[in-house]
Amino acid sequence: MQHIIDRFISYVTIDTESDPNSTSTPSTKKQWDLANKLFSELKEIGMTDVSIDDNAYVMATLPSNVSHAVPTIGFISHFDTSPDFTGKNVNPQIISDYNGQDIVLNSENGIVLSPEYFEDLLLYKGQTLITTDGTTLLGADDKAGITEIVSAMEYLIQHPEIKHGPIRVGFTPDEEIGRGAHKFDVEKFGADWAYTMDGSQIGELEYENFNAAGAVVTVKGKIVHPGYAKAKMINSMYFAAEFIQALPKDETPETTEGYEGFYHLYANEGKVEETTLRYIIRDHDKTKFDERKSHFESLIKEFNSKYGSEIFSVEIKDQYYNMKEMVEPVIHVVDLAEKAMKSLGIKPLIKPIRGGTDGSQLSYMGLPCPNIFAGGHNFHGRYEYVPVESMVKATEVICKIAELTAEKYQN
Repeated sequence: MQHIIDRFISYVTIDTESDPNSTSTPSTKKQWDLANKLFSELKEIGMTDVSIDDNAYVMATLPSNVSHAVPTIGFISHFDTSPDFTGKNVNPQIISDYNGQDIVLNSENGIVLSPEYFEDLLLYKGQTLITTDGTTLLGADDKAGITEIVSAMEYLIQHPEIKHGPIRVGFTPDEEIGRGAHKFDVEKFGADWAYTMDGSQIGELEYENFNAAGAVVTVKGKIVHPGYAKAKMINSMYFAAEFIQALPKDETPETTEGYEGFYHLYANEGKVEETTLRYIIRDHDKTKFDERKSHFESLIKEFNSKYGSEIFSVEIKDQYYNMKEMVEPVIHVVDLAEKAMKSLGIKPLIKPIRGGTDGSQLSYMGLPCPNIFAGGHNFHGRYEYVPVESMVKATEVICKIAELTAEKYQN
């Protein structure tokens, strides 16, 4: 267990925050620091065909150790961290034998990780937790996944008695800004299917995710001197507020769960002359997803008709789609992961992802790619934590999937 702790901490203390405003790949130069470390480490543990391309995508192979033909399977994680909260100067804290009480992350600033608010903490009473110091995120999303993949490959190399077919591993930049799969070379990767190790709670197994789009609403106004503004000024912020109120109040992230979709206003910038509203639109059901986009466009037309001019405009762009359509035809890849978990005493939690994953884009690129738990909780913020035992179990799941795949194709 200490080996996994040490490896994880060596990764999270490297700043790899991505930048949505950058057009390069990776979006930040500092992501190269971890990419290059992984390139060297994979060689050191004995992987073959280790490569790193011009965009920092790292790949490697663990050759088959059986004589019969086995499909090539893959395991993938991303090494960037979210730009939503700083990942610079991460100072992990290790809480041994967690007692189920409040964890003081930062006494100076009164920052406390409490099970009264984060009830999932109580699932891990008696275990070893790694937390932040309250000033940064931790980076378990997705450096826990990387830790588990590298550790599993190292274990399989050290234990050749565990039989497996060919395994490919891949580590990607910029997943947190939606570009992790954009330059992923599926043909070069060469796997028949893969798993992203990028879920949260132990046992999570996911092959459904949101259909996703981004919408930018622009509201035009007219600015004149406020002392002489009667019947002349058009304050775009007032019209924008009216548009916000026109969307369903019970279809937002804070009012939905499970398969329920939503509209989410995540940013706005306004002045009298122009206001911009930035939304994300999400739904698991493709028909409902299309209806949500159509509703947006209809509202724009209604408001322009109401006010007799082209005050409102919208640009909607699809971002990714539900991987279920691509995975269901090869559902045995999910069944293998479920069987692996059960054989290790882990209760599978098969549920839809209320978000996206590299696996969604990769599935539509021809690489079916369900998502497996990596163990972390409260991603993208100061309250992020990961139970070490969950990382150990995820490592074991990777090894067991490899073993079961070889067994499945033995005859």
